[in-house]
Amino acid sequence: MRFLLFSVVILLLTSCWPTSVSFRDGSVPPEWKRFMVNVLESKAANAPISYGSNLTEEIRDGIQNRVGLTLVSNEQDDPQIVITGAVNSYEVTPLSLQDNTTDVKNRLTIRASFEIFISAPEEEIMEVSSARFADFDATQDVGSIQTQLLAEINEQIVQDVLNKLLSNW
Repeated sequence: MRFLLFSVVILLLTSCWPTSVSFRDGSVPPEWKRFMVNVLESKAANAPISYGSNLTEEIRDGIQNRVGLTLVSNEQDDPQIVITGAVNSYEVTPLSLQDNTTDVKNRLTIRASFEIFISAPEEEIMEVSSARFADFDATQDVGSIQTQLLAEINEQIVQDVLNKLLSNW
C-alpha cells in the first residue's frame, strides 16, 4: 500500500514538472532574434581607459547568455534591438569620517545611461539611467581593488539594462 501511494505521489510530481526552463520562453517577443550593442562612450574623465569597452562586452554577454539573442556587429544584419550609451561619471567619495577626520569607507560610484531602440514587433525607444556603487575601506587603494569593485558594479548595471529591456514584455 505504501509503495502504491509513493508511486502515485511521484507520478503526480513528475507530471507537473517542467520539461525545460528557459528565460526566453514567453519572456521576449518571438520577433527578437538579433541585437547589437555599440561601444559605450566614456564621458568620465577619471574612468579607466578601457572601462567603456569592458562594460559593453559585459552587456553583450549578459544579453546573449540570459536572453538568448544573437549578437550582430552592424546594422546591415537587421538587429531588432540596438543599445547605445555612455559612462557619464566615475567617482570615488568618502562615506564616513571618524573623530580624527580620517576616512573609514569610500564609495566608487559609476553612472551610465543607455538608449534601447527596438524595431520589432513595433518601434520603441527606451531610456535607462543607472547609478551603481560599491563601498570599500579607505585604507585600501582603489587601484588595488578596482577589478573587484568594477565586477560588482558592472553586474548591477547589466541587470538594470536587462530589467528595462524585458520589463514591457
